[in-house]
Amino acid sequence: MTKRMGYRDWRWQALWWNNFFLLWSTIDGQTRYTIPEELKQGSVVGNLAKDLGLGLSEIFDRKLRVASEAGKQYFSVDAGKGELVVNDRIDREALCGQSASCVLPLQVVIEDPLQLYRVEIEIQDINDNSPRFPSNDITLEIAESTAVGVRFPLESALDPDAGSNSLKTYTLSKDECFSIKVKDVAGGRKVPELILAKPLDREKKAVIKLLLTALDGGNPVRSGTSQLSIRVLDINDNVPVFEKTIYKVSISEDTAEGALIVQTKATDTDDGQNGDVEYSFGVHTPDSVLSLFSIDHISGNIFLKAKLDFETNANYEVDVSAKDKGSPRMEGHCSVHVEVLDVNDNAPEIVLTSQPKPVREDSSAGTVVALLSARDLDSGDNGKVMLQLPKGSPFSLKPSFSNNYALVTSGVLDRESFSEYHIEITATDSGSPPLSSKKTIPVSITDVNDNPPRFSQPSYNVYLKENGVPGSILYSVSASDLDFGENAKISYSILDSKVQDVSVSSYVYINSDNGSIYSMHSFDYEKLKVFQIRVQAKDQGSPSLSSNATVHVFILDQNDNAPAVIYPSSAALGSLSHQRMPRFAKAGHLVTKVTAVDADSGHNAWISYKLAEATDASLFTVNLYTGEVRTKRPVSEQDDSSQRLLIEIKDDGEPVQSATVTVSILLEDGLHEPILDLRQKAVEPSKKTGRITLYLILSLASVSVLSLLTFLILAIKCIRNSRSSGSCCMRRSDCDGYKNPNRNLQIQLNTDGPIKYVEVLGGDMLSQSQSFRSCLSPMSEYSDFTFVKPSSTTDFKEMINVLDASLPDSTWTFESQQVSRE
Repeated sequence: MTKRMGYRDWRWQALWWNNFFLLWSTIDGQTRYTIPEELKQGSVVGNLAKDLGLGLSEIFDRKLRVASEAGKQYFSVDAGKGELVVNDRIDREALCGQSASCVLPLQVVIEDPLQLYRVEIEIQDINDNSPRFPSNDITLEIAESTAVGVRFPLESALDPDAGSNSLKTYTLSKDECFSIKVKDVAGGRKVPELILAKPLDREKKAVIKLLLTALDGGNPVRSGTSQLSIRVLDINDNVPVFEKTIYKVSISEDTAEGALIVQTKATDTDDGQNGDVEYSFGVHTPDSVLSLFSIDHISGNIFLKAKLDFETNANYEVDVSAKDKGSPRMEGHCSVHVEVLDVNDNAPEIVLTSQPKPVREDSSAGTVVALLSARDLDSGDNGKVMLQLPKGSPFSLKPSFSNNYALVTSGVLDRESFSEYHIEITATDSGSPPLSSKKTIPVSITDVNDNPPRFSQPSYNVYLKENGVPGSILYSVSASDLDFGENAKISYSILDSKVQDVSVSSYVYINSDNGSIYSMHSFDYEKLKVFQIRVQAKDQGSPSLSSNATVHVFILDQNDNAPAVIYPSSAALGSLSHQRMPRFAKAGHLVTKVTAVDADSGHNAWISYKLAEATDASLFTVNLYTGEVRTKRPVSEQDDSSQRLLIEIKDDGEPVQSATVTVSILLEDGLHEPILDLRQKAVEPSKKTGRITLYLILSLASVSVLSLLTFLILAIKCIRNSRSSGSCCMRRSDCDGYKNPNRNLQIQLNTDGPIKYVEVLGGDMLSQSQSFRSCLSPMSEYSDFTFVKPSSTTDFKEMINVLDASLPDSTWTFESQQVSRE
């Protein structure tokens, strides 16, 4: 028998394969397959890749996967063939019960781009279950006085199959007293009723045994049996009768425990105990009903004893029995149909169909981030769900079908402002009052190179001492990049530019990793005082971004140059200079003047003169600041006619640099002082000389007024810049010059440091040429002009400019009209 049934099952499944193996349809983007239940594991449902229009390579590349809304994974995809195959045993009765339609919805997800397909698998019932009675033995007690035609409802058989395979009819073994009739009740149940066809006679037969058979509508037909034992009683010949055969009641699922559900009532026409009725639930009432309802045995009232749940079961069928107290006890039956009404007691739920993927910050609007769905266990308006995102969020929800949504971008993303979003989605149903729930979805934003490196400041000032060690660090610049990863890695370089017609890269180089700038050789302040380095910071993004900064390098002077003697010139004679003077020169006679310059600047260029050695140290003196060599006393006849002086010239730097010059002086008889001769020539009377004298007086007056105005302006500037450390004073100093009528002398004073010396040079002392000069120093307490009468029309040969100036924040010039007298 078992082998035969296996052969029939095989033939039946083959028939299903012929009818449904390739049966599928695509409606509104949904693919539907129909298969029978209980297919073997690995059985092919259909070619999913072909039906969705996908190539076999896309199954692996786009990570095709199947998700079941039922929770259990009944199906899978053969990646090699693209076929949807059975993954686990499918029992239609366990999934859908006796529902007319059994559909398993599947969600097929593929990535890059992210897409969602809905596939429905309709499970067709096969006749794999036989009808089964709750009990194999049914016992009835029937009084012999029971009237013909009385019906006795029996327990229904159960068949889990659906449709044509479900329970269809009942049969009863042949008996002259009883027949069977099938009654259809609410819910599609078929209840067998035993009908008394002939009066009973207990004396003839006290116990009647019958076989009750339940048949389904499958092919082949399946059946189940139960042994029916009927005991014939000869007393109490009236059964309790209910007012209604079926009671229908509707209650809300939030009805309080203990509430009255319905009142059933049965009457018995017998007298005494034979008419006294007791109520109870049917013998085979399921535990699910007994746990929810209770019945009062006296009144027949049914009460609610536990909380109802519409989502668990929306309908209940309760069998109620009424028995009298006669002997034998007579029993009447009715059915109570309880309909549970839904209330909004379930909050909606948000389910992620796919995990969110990281999103580039330059993603266009509409980029899919994640797939999700919303569901509510309630029904009607209570189960309608609406999703909402916070205001201002750069994301939105795009509905697809059946409460499925795609989370897409809708605004501008900036990783530097928000590297990760925690998107809070609120689901609200349409119930009254509405219920809601929230779900937070984290979305990471990936970086793109949209920020160039930024230096800490647009320009840098670097002060570097000259004569430094090559390879030493000059400065370190730094830049930062708001981007992330490779986009934030910075390399530094020096942009090519010229410094004194030479590429700046020959002076310095930069560490590309940390921005440290190094010198390639030592610098000489006297050759290069300042230069610029343009540094570029570039990230490693694609495309790379960059920004520039300028480094100003200021070379600071060091005392590395000794003073150089420029007068008296000794190029041809080594370090020896020959000078002549009258033997009878008086004290204070100007013998010569030593002039030197220092290539350094600031204090390093301040020069002082000192008489180091002399033939007769009592005869000569050297001015500390001007280098003038004068006699300390009158020359006597006892003094040697040849005098030798060694003059030392030192600067004010650290360490001190010095130079020496040797002056040889020859004392000669008959050599007169040139100024006395000039005075004698000046006193010769003539008309021409008188006019020149008038012009000279007018010129002197003009120059005096101009000088006074100049010193007033200088004093005002000194007061305004009183915070400066130096004083603004004028000192007297001698300068040599030449006669140059109708020429303006312009002297410019800089304010970078203190004024040491201002001089206009002329010829030697024998040229008899003198010129107007003005010398200023912050260390002097007096200011004056010195005028010396010129006696020559020789042009200027040399002019030494201001070495330093101590007047802050100002550069001023003054013009002096030279005055000459014939």
